[in-house]
Amino acid sequence: MTIIQKHSTIAARTRSRHVATTLVIGALLLGAGAGEAGSTPAQQCQAMKNKTAGKYAACRQSAEALLATSGDTKKYDTTIAKCGTNFTTAWQKAQEKKAAADASRAEALFAEGILSKEDHDQARATLDSERAAVATDAAAVQSARLELGYTRVRSPIAGRTGAVLVQPGNVVKAADATPLVVINRVDPIYVSFAVPDPRLAQIQRAQRVRPLPVEAVIAGDEAAPPTGRVSFVDNQVDAQTGTIRLKATFPNPSGRLWPGRFVRARLTLGTQVGAVVIPAAAVQAGQQGSTVFVMKPDQTVEQRGVVAHPAGEGQVVVDRGVAAGESVVVDGQLGLTNGAKVQPRAASGAGQ
Repeated sequence: MTIIQKHSTIAARTRSRHVATTLVIGALLLGAGAGEAGSTPAQQCQAMKNKTAGKYAACRQSAEALLATSGDTKKYDTTIAKCGTNFTTAWQKAQEKKAAADASRAEALFAEGILSKEDHDQARATLDSERAAVATDAAAVQSARLELGYTRVRSPIAGRTGAVLVQPGNVVKAADATPLVVINRVDPIYVSFAVPDPRLAQIQRAQRVRPLPVEAVIAGDEAAPPTGRVSFVDNQVDAQTGTIRLKATFPNPSGRLWPGRFVRARLTLGTQVGAVVIPAAAVQAGQQGSTVFVMKPDQTVEQRGVVAHPAGEGQVVVDRGVAAGESVVVDGQLGLTNGAKVQPRAASGAGQ
């Protein structure tokens, strides 16, 4: 009887332990599947996937609406990239987080001796499998993006496109002589102009002091001319024209400057305070150098030698020979001699 009772006790304890283990495992499964009432883990995963896909579709629609309203492909590409990164990363992290939580609970139960080694190993294997699946999916996404990239030709610059030169159905090839479309950068934009080579030394001296401002005077535009900076000086003088090529960079957010348009570039090398400025038409070149006819108070003229250099806008700066306030002859100099009497009249330019 004693032996039978001992066996009965052992059997009772075994059954009690089996029941407790069953209850604990039931609680584990319920905790792992906590979520919407009555849904299985697979259904919850599918619901999460559908929700993520819906958010991605909404984000893509927003990007396409932005493209339709602004026409800015750069902003569209940036928004699409954020859509894919945000929602794809969220889905991958959710899968990995769930598998890691299951493995952690299995680890704790196995340490208490409640969960069998086989179930523990299965939980660990599931976690490793989920991580491998996430890595595989990420690689597949990258591969798909790479393949998709081959279907699009991306411009290395932001700008405006011209007329489409190739239509659907045309045969194209690499390095074709006919481009698909021509893209011009308009902001910033470059203005190319030439200056006489004797001015090169002055330009180099002025560049050592400060950036050289350039104004682009647009024909028919009464607003203040746009201002840029000299950004390039060619490395040689054109021997045929005796000029050197310069380029200036202009901010152009409003598009006032247009590719291919002619403008008048005005380069400022410096500012001379108190300079005597006369019209360039008043200066005559002769064997004795540059001369001008200066009108005296008795309305007779006197021919004087001057030292002058161009100031731009049809004017010259006189360093010596003419004082401030004196009047000079700008028209009809060929018929004049010293002491000739003249009739003064207003000139079209600065000075008289």
